[in-house]
Amino acid sequence: MTKKRIAYVIGAIVLIVIAYSFFNSSADKDASLTAKVTKGTFLNEVFISGEAQSTSSKKINGPTNARRFGIFNIKIQDLVPEGTIVKKGDYIGKLDVSELNGKILDAQLNLDKAQSRFTQQQLDTTLTLKQERNSIKDLLFNIEEDSLELERSIYEPPATIRSLEIKIEKTARDLKEKKADYSIKKRQANAKMIEVGTEVSKISKRIEELMQLQKEFTIHSDDEGMVTYVKEWNGTKKKVGSTVSPWEPAIASLPDLTKMESRTYSNEVDIRKIKKDLPVKVGFDAFPDIELDGIVTDVANVGETKAGSDIKLFQVLIKLNETNENIRPGMTTSNKILINKKEDVLMIPLEAVFAKDSISYTYVKSGLAIDKKQVELGPSNNEVVIIQKGLKENDIVYLNRPIDLDNKSITLLK
Repeated sequence: MTKKRIAYVIGAIVLIVIAYSFFNSSADKDASLTAKVTKGTFLNEVFISGEAQSTSSKKINGPTNARRFGIFNIKIQDLVPEGTIVKKGDYIGKLDVSELNGKILDAQLNLDKAQSRFTQQQLDTTLTLKQERNSIKDLLFNIEEDSLELERSIYEPPATIRSLEIKIEKTARDLKEKKADYSIKKRQANAKMIEVGTEVSKISKRIEELMQLQKEFTIHSDDEGMVTYVKEWNGTKKKVGSTVSPWEPAIASLPDLTKMESRTYSNEVDIRKIKKDLPVKVGFDAFPDIELDGIVTDVANVGETKAGSDIKLFQVLIKLNETNENIRPGMTTSNKILINKKEDVLMIPLEAVFAKDSISYTYVKSGLAIDKKQVELGPSNNEVVIIQKGLKENDIVYLNRPIDLDNKSITLLK
């Protein structure tokens, strides 16, 4: 092999080595993602969605005394659209009166029967007492006749006179008994008349009450505001076709739009962080440009299971510190609950932190080399973690594990 040819081979090998080193370093560069250690404000926030509702609302109720008449579940036949602005006395809705009308009809039939019994008793009483009065008059006539005959018999034998006296005494005794019987029968007749008359009055009063109840089946507003539908026990809203019970007579409500809150549900992990009186930023999906300040007012101690899920959720109530005329009950809210805030702290992305046993460390760029440094961590959120010791501002840390540095020793904190 000539010297010239050897030189060509050596040159080609050098070029291959240079090219390999260039592409390999480029690949390593592309494969290594880095970030700077920054200094600023750390925010630890919990993000949960919820629903706007009024903390004070006036219920629009259906009839509350329907249970007295054996009516327990009444269907909503008509209802104004949710969000309708009403004034005092405006029409709200109507309930199904078919069951009530049936009871009114039954009561009317009972009244007719009672009135018939009253008339019959009245006629019977009149006839019975008339007969008793006639009997008394007959006895009076008999006594009068016997007395006249006794006066004409003064010259008759004593036995005849005594017989007439006995007859008059007997008739007088019968008259006395008949008058006593008449008095008793009259009192009995009066008692029966009072009984049937009371039944007529009772049924008549019931019909009046049923007619008054019928008016309550057409519902009007007793105040002004915006109509919102109330919810059933299972969370669905009452609407046309829903039932109203005497125990939950409300069919709608008039919320106070100046007193609003956001009702949310947190999972088991985040609920440990949420405490009463924490500040909140409340946004609204319908109005992305609106964000209101709020504060946590209540955190449930006991979780509840939503339909179709086995996950326990805890209710959190957030009071809005201000109002906006565009906000309406039922709107979806986005709630940023500020758990923790720290000023002027060092932070790095969570991806830049690695762990071995109980030691947390990072890969830090040091000139052309890469060091493994132990770090002391502070609070973290979903994106960054506070560095309390081990790094300084503007240090470059690696977000992925550099190649072939697993066995490199960690520089421990002093």
